[in-house]
Amino acid sequence: MRENRVGTLWGRGEAVVNGWLAIPNVFSAETMAHAGWDSLTIDMQHGVVDYAAAVSMLTAISTTETTPMVRVPWLDPGIIMKMLDAGAYGVICPMINTRADAELFVSSLRYPPRGMRSFGPIRALLHAGPDYARHANDTVFGLAMIETRQALDNLDEILSVEGLDAVYVGPADLSLALGCTPRFDQEEKPVVEAIDMILAKAKEHGVVPCIHNGTAEYALRMVEKGFRFVTVASDARLMAAGAQATVAAMRGGPRPKGPGTSGTY
Repeated sequence: MRENRVGTLWGRGEAVVNGWLAIPNVFSAETMAHAGWDSLTIDMQHGVVDYAAAVSMLTAISTTETTPMVRVPWLDPGIIMKMLDAGAYGVICPMINTRADAELFVSSLRYPPRGMRSFGPIRALLHAGPDYARHANDTVFGLAMIETRQALDNLDEILSVEGLDAVYVGPADLSLALGCTPRFDQEEKPVVEAIDMILAKAKEHGVVPCIHNGTAEYALRMVEKGFRFVTVASDARLMAAGAQATVAAMRGGPRPKGPGTSGTY
């Protein structure tokens, strides 16, 4: 079965650098994949990506060794299984608030007898290889998003669910839940304390701690703290930032002149 680079890096105790795809486009996904990310996550919750676009983007990512992942819209076993069948090696699931939520999520990732996943890996076989069914339970992984006060209250119970691979801090929703400004790269004390608590509890339970970040600088700080999976920005944000920087540089210099009326276009 094709290697899961995320699992390999975790096995070596290294941190995974994850990119984020919000643009429903094959070429942009392929371009991001060739940039050297360890993994890329297609955002089907807040991005504008539908299932058909996600499948084509997974295919584009497969042209590289980058691990393909998906954030599903909600805790829905149907879409979780469908995205695994499409070739996702990792699933990030939002709003995991209770032990029961975590149990349902984990069960949706695994074939019987370890879970309830239905068999039909229509594209996963193409991506992973003909021995997919034999190794899938030990290769695909799930990240449960911790982003509400209820999840914080139930954190020990969530983290004790057998088979849960990782927890993923969603800073914006977590900030809202704690009465703070929704943003990445948080410095507000209640959110920072909650993030530190999630990190400590994840380590205690042997679950991989992961977090979403707005900048590389903040992500590196999180790696130093002990997070082993860091998402940095997104394709849309990176494109916007690059475009804005270019425009700002041009506006600050001499005004470029267009072709003259007498010259050749």
